[in-house]
Amino acid sequence: MEEREKSNFIWDEIDKDLAEGKYEKVHTRFPPEPNGYLHIGHCKALVTDFGTAEKYDGLCNLRFDDTNPEKEDTEYVDGIKEDIRWLGFDWNGGEYYASDYYQQMYEIAEDFIKRGLAYVDELSPEEIREYRGTLTAPGKNSPWRDRPWEESLDLFRRMKNGEFEEGSHVLRAKIDMASPNMNMRDPIMYRILFEHHHRTGDKWCIYPMYDYAHPLGDAIEGITHSLCSLEFEDHRPLYDWVVENAGFREPHRDKLGYMSIGPRQIEFARLNITRTVLSKRYLRQLIEENKVIGWDDPRMPTLKAMRRRGFTAAAIRDFIDRVGLAKADSEVDYALLEYCVRNDLGASAPRMMAVINPLLIELSNWEEGKFDEITIENHPDHPEFGERKIPFGKYLYIEQEDFMENPPRKFFRLRPDGEVRLKGAYIIKCDEVVKNADGSIEKLICSVDLSSRSGSEGASRKVKGTLHWVSKEHALPIEARIFEPLFNEESEDDDKKDFMARLNPNSLQVKEGFAEPAIKDAQVGDTFQFLRVGYFCKDKDSTAEKPVFNRVVPLKDSFKLPKA
Repeated sequence: MEEREKSNFIWDEIDKDLAEGKYEKVHTRFPPEPNGYLHIGHCKALVTDFGTAEKYDGLCNLRFDDTNPEKEDTEYVDGIKEDIRWLGFDWNGGEYYASDYYQQMYEIAEDFIKRGLAYVDELSPEEIREYRGTLTAPGKNSPWRDRPWEESLDLFRRMKNGEFEEGSHVLRAKIDMASPNMNMRDPIMYRILFEHHHRTGDKWCIYPMYDYAHPLGDAIEGITHSLCSLEFEDHRPLYDWVVENAGFREPHRDKLGYMSIGPRQIEFARLNITRTVLSKRYLRQLIEENKVIGWDDPRMPTLKAMRRRGFTAAAIRDFIDRVGLAKADSEVDYALLEYCVRNDLGASAPRMMAVINPLLIELSNWEEGKFDEITIENHPDHPEFGERKIPFGKYLYIEQEDFMENPPRKFFRLRPDGEVRLKGAYIIKCDEVVKNADGSIEKLICSVDLSSRSGSEGASRKVKGTLHWVSKEHALPIEARIFEPLFNEESEDDDKKDFMARLNPNSLQVKEGFAEPAIKDAQVGDTFQFLRVGYFCKDKDSTAEKPVFNRVVPLKDSFKLPKA
């Protein structure tokens, strides 16, 4: 990965905070919800949180915001930790869960009630929405807003004890129903939910809302900078309200002994990528409607899927680095992600020959049963990668697209009466096209210039085209899965709500091809450049009889870096 000078507005703000003595040590956190797998959109926050801690020799916590047991599972917890480690990060500040603080959060809520900062409301969910008002009209107070704190406290404790039905009571912060910020109109702090929690079991039947639990988790852990995406900007006043009223804004020593004035929230633009959806709800819908095979379908934007497809951690970090941090939302071309992957694999992936749309060639002047041994380097720029030997015989496969009967000008591949060099081997000439009854091509009859073998005295004869190939008798059958982005480009006429209408019918194409015999030693996850075809990674669906390879990215690059 090439080095670039790093600078962003978040680090400028942190520099100011440190210079003013607000904090002694930078302490960030990455706070995923364990209700799905991480996707490329999460990477921007992940790299920002962990990378910022690294820059300032600080700490970064991993804290799971497990406040919604309906959708959470330890499967996602384990998957998220695996993804973070794969990207090269570690949570040196510790591993925590919002549920670690349920008792403390509950006690703070009771304190809010006693101080007149919270009340138990009995409006129905529909009535709460109605009373909340609109962007242009203020809300109105609930009839339960001014009930005595003793009554609210009793009701809150009875909520905790499971005496009420779901939706019948909630605990709300008492702030300002006329606030121009909708988030400050007496937001809900606790709701009743009779759901089994993956860590606390059935101990609790009331659960804190995210906007209450998140700032308290930050404050309790001694987080200095809560870095989050731009959609939380309007939530910042509520974040600060919770932190301040819980007593964490006064200068104090956090649990690690560092001076702090409580966490500061700073927002950055979220990551949006063309031809991709990053909503967990949408991704779950793709799975439930069998549009993809699961969270690790190589077309999905999850890190689990990208790892299976063959994307590298270095490429993803390079991509996030190139996107950078900004304050305004924008959309990034999917081709930039492919560019970063191709850029990384170009230097690290060994070369191999495979034909995914095979066309048979018979060499008329090559002896039946005779095989030559061709030596080819494993990487043109890395001699330390070594060499391999490939058998060459009378019957070969080339790509169908490398032959045309009536080619256009400047077609430098094989044509009738035309010559090409086979990679590392000989020059051949097409003498005859043999067709099937339906007019399709059965095979090509070619003659080989026996004096033209690469490395021999006759190798100096030049032809314009060089093709990859495999020997038919030694070829290993493979399944090649060719991927395109899961969605077509969005147009101005598209219904924004119907994202399914943009599904790309060509997002997966399966080809039955052949590869040189050395491919049999590849392990699942090994990645190669199939010469002139693309980068391919061996998939977990492989069998001994037929390896399966996912095309990571094509060789041709549709993305051009802007000129400096």
